[in-house]
Amino acid sequence: MTRVVVGMSGGVDSSVAAALLKEQGYDVIGIMLRLWSEPAATDDDGVELVSENKCCSLESLGDARRVAAQLDIPFYVLNVEQPFQETIVDYFYDEYLAGRTPNPCLRCNRQIRFTLLLERALALGADYLATGHYVRVDDDPNTGKRRLRQGIDAAKDQSYVLHVLSQAQLRHALFPLGGYTKPQVRALAAERGLPVASKAESQEICFVAANDYRGFVRRYASVTGRTAPQPGPILDTSGQRVGEHQGLAYYTVGQRKGLGVTAREPLHVLTLDPTQNALIVGPAGALERTLFTVHQTTWTSGEAPTQPFEAQVKARYKAPLAPATVTPLADGRAEITLAQPLRAITPGQAAVFYGGADSDEVLGGGLIE
Repeated sequence: MTRVVVGMSGGVDSSVAAALLKEQGYDVIGIMLRLWSEPAATDDDGVELVSENKCCSLESLGDARRVAAQLDIPFYVLNVEQPFQETIVDYFYDEYLAGRTPNPCLRCNRQIRFTLLLERALALGADYLATGHYVRVDDDPNTGKRRLRQGIDAAKDQSYVLHVLSQAQLRHALFPLGGYTKPQVRALAAERGLPVASKAESQEICFVAANDYRGFVRRYASVTGRTAPQPGPILDTSGQRVGEHQGLAYYTVGQRKGLGVTAREPLHVLTLDPTQNALIVGPAGALERTLFTVHQTTWTSGEAPTQPFEAQVKARYKAPLAPATVTPLADGRAEITLAQPLRAITPGQAAVFYGGADSDEVLGGGLIE
């Protein structure tokens, strides 16, 4: 019997993934990751914040245990608090301090779920690691290599945050929900009497209390003794000082509110310049870009293209696909030329390339410079 480890979070998606695999005849083991949680803290008004990590709260742990017991599968908790803090949380903080806007889920999927958890799964004799992500994997009929494709539910597709997976990781990956919509998954849970069928889902960053990343940055600097964000000048596009910011980590490209600057027309954050510790602001029209570069590129096939190619590019998790030409560069970077301008191309976010016969295949991606 083929063994599979399911990464369980106590939510409806991973629970249904485990149930479907059990019904398909797999030998299923459930594992929940115990991730780092922010120490007990209060917000700026003195209100106590919930310090549990949303992905492994006591409630979620209890829900996952109940589902595993109902499915009659073994269930374990794997403590990865320290590597999660060092690899994900510190990175999240450092990126904001450097004037970039990170997506920690990209890094977590690659280095925690599909590295540490996959290693544990293989050590348990499993052939596969499964999660409740809404994506599909299959084999390219021409090359035999693994392909990562969008889930059929466009509203839930999570290929953007999994584009970093390598061929080695994809060979051991199962995604049972890629062919379902979210309403169908909830119906499957209800049909099976799973206790999480109607459980609400969180779209927030799991370790950031109250979804307040600015407050988190302030608190994390304080409790860890790391360099805190420093105030600096707000400059217009001509270099004239028009105000003072509170620290680059508290702003992101495209932001309009909370700048504390008055002008005849609304001003938006155009650039965060860490070399000058300066925030560059300007009119909305100045946010539009047709050309940008990415670094830390990954290619799903495992082989970097040598020639420019046409693709559909997604520059943020919820952004629409945009036609573009992707030009691989000799230093492992890539240049993206958009057919039409896009607003608020944000350093630190990923740009993911889609193409193939059905245009739903992930070709690769990289972090916007």
